[in-house]
This record gives sequence, structure tokens and C-alpha cells, in this order.
Amino acid sequence: MTTIRLTRMGRKKQPFYRVAVTDSRKRRDGGWIELIGWYNPMTKEQKIDEERLNYWISVGATMSDRVKKITGK
Repeated sequence: MTTIRLTRMGRKKQPFYRVAVTDSRKRRDGGWIELIGWYNPMTKEQKIDEERLNYWISVGATMSDRVKKITGK
């Protein structure tokens, strides 16, 4: 089953996340199928490709709770 979730990037105490489509059985920072955006919690900035997000949702991917909160869906 595919899921849309965050993968952590950045340095210690300066997190930066990428929004990734991945297999739900993989680890948080394991391999991913496609990167569809990013999120910076320090500045609350984000950029998510809405077209690709809607595509993955339409083919059955589920969003994590955090991604739902970020995107507002």
C-alpha cells in the first residue's frame, strides 16, 4: 500500500522535511517512489505539487496525519 508521508532532512535541531510517496512498509527515511514537495517547520513554509498529490490520492495512496494537517485535506 502506498502512503504519502514526510521524510526528514536537515541538521540536528533544524529539521526540514520532504513530502514523499512511498511504500508503507519502508522506513521513514527509506526509499521513496516520488517526491512531491517539501515542508520547513521552522518557518512554516511549504511547497506541494497539488496535481501530483491529487493523482496519488486518486490511485489509492493514503496520507499520514501530519501531511493531512499540512495540506488541509
